[in-house]
Amino acid sequence: MGSQARVLLSSVFGPYAQDDEYGSRTINPMELFHNQVTRMQGPFSLRIFNRSWGLMLIQKNIEVPCTLLDFPTLERFIEEIRTHQYDIVGISSIMVNVLKVKKMCELVRRYLPHALIVIGGHISNLPNLADMIDADHIVKGEGVRWFRHFLGEDVDRSIQHPQVYTNIGTRTMGIRVRLKPEDDMATLIPSVGCPQGCNFCSTSAMFGGKGKFVNFYETGDELFDIMCQLESSMKVRSFFVMDENFLLHRRRALRLLELMESHDKAWSLHIFSSAEVLSSYTIEQLVSMGLSLVWMGLEGEGSQYTKLHGVDTFTLVRELRSHGIRVLGSTIIGLENHTPRNIDQIIEYAVRHNSDFHQFMLYMPLPGTPLYNEISSKGLLKHESELSLPDQHGQFKFNYFHPHIKGDLEEALLLRAFDRDYEMNGPSIVRMIRTGLSGWKRYKNCPDKRIRRRIACESRDLAKRGTAVVAAAKAYCAENPILHATISSLLEDLCNEFGSKARRAADLAGPLVLEQIMEETHQLQQGVTYEPPTFYEKSNTGREIQL
Repeated sequence: MGSQARVLLSSVFGPYAQDDEYGSRTINPMELFHNQVTRMQGPFSLRIFNRSWGLMLIQKNIEVPCTLLDFPTLERFIEEIRTHQYDIVGISSIMVNVLKVKKMCELVRRYLPHALIVIGGHISNLPNLADMIDADHIVKGEGVRWFRHFLGEDVDRSIQHPQVYTNIGTRTMGIRVRLKPEDDMATLIPSVGCPQGCNFCSTSAMFGGKGKFVNFYETGDELFDIMCQLESSMKVRSFFVMDENFLLHRRRALRLLELMESHDKAWSLHIFSSAEVLSSYTIEQLVSMGLSLVWMGLEGEGSQYTKLHGVDTFTLVRELRSHGIRVLGSTIIGLENHTPRNIDQIIEYAVRHNSDFHQFMLYMPLPGTPLYNEISSKGLLKHESELSLPDQHGQFKFNYFHPHIKGDLEEALLLRAFDRDYEMNGPSIVRMIRTGLSGWKRYKNCPDKRIRRRIACESRDLAKRGTAVVAAAKAYCAENPILHATISSLLEDLCNEFGSKARRAADLAGPLVLEQIMEETHQLQQGVTYEPPTFYEKSNTGREIQL
């Protein structure tokens, strides 16, 4: 087939935030933050869609004509395969969408009977996937190299980085956030997989497990080059770094810092990192590197994971936030030692971190992981008749029999954690404003002009928009005395720092924002959900159409 092949790459079809025959679930929308982080924050929930960057990476790195269909409806997918000829159809999916993949394979067989079907993504970890769907190839692991080999291309050719805007359709408080390119964020993909390989991590398992990973860019020089290219072509200055533990590759990270300093780059970085690795850097290094947000596993009180050993996570979170670095903490509900009697203590431990965001997930043995193999060997996995695959997403029920938490109690415990975090710490967007204000006050007069420039850029909306949001949140949370006092204090600090323009924003714009919040509250009560737009891109023309 080689260079003559015509390739279609597609994500699974929507809509996603509904209960349907293909396994979509209202509580499992195509929104990472609303799904797992700000789930119970009502109108304050952060609503963002993220592109299928794995498919975009493959499309960018194969030489044959390739069409990418991202977030299609079922009708749009049918139209594409009915009206165009393709030799290969690649579909990427997570495990819970297996019924959608099954349907898409059936449709390809009907409309493109001679096409080869290639399936990849987390769904490839399912041990019996080949018996569930009609596909020619199931690819587990990194897809660029597989496609290049399959198409007869040079597998060792350097990786070209796609242009991926991180945030699609950003919305909160009923307000659609329309970003200029320079205010948006590019997704940066240095590597896939994770050397630490936690026993529950399906991403680590997909790329070979503990100690296995694929670096697309080995050195800080290579990474700096890519970031300069993205800065120039996309007009961005912020990067969401899609790397499971970015700072673990210390030599690469410090070389990147050195180049940022020598070339006067005031970039902002959003990263994933373990607490142990994060603590191995000085706060000066992290600030100089442009760290703006870190997604960090806290896992749970008494956790045995080595990535937390010797780290006082409470002190770490406080220090990071005091320097303007936003923290997204992640806690597991349902570890082996969790019981109905101690779960409130577990939740309080998590909530006391007072991170800007807090992700809560059930402890789930997903196929392919060491935890799955362990639970399976003990005969504790539930049969699919007891819990279907589309419901095994970590926000509903255990897919195994927990030693202590029984009777489908886990969802109530999970919601209790989200509720308690919101009740004690308030809307995440308000917490972010507090962290931003701390960073501004600490670094607004920093002698390093590069750092000062970055902080000024990140803080430019605090005086007006930020103050209006806080004023509206204060009014909305009036019946919660703890939150009302906390938010009132932040509003006073903003007004003291920014003076009359902040006070005007609170008085004039605050009520307008509150109106939007109340309207969004009403819409959510009516069952309104959000769906991503469809993207249609062709590699041979560079054409992109948002439908």
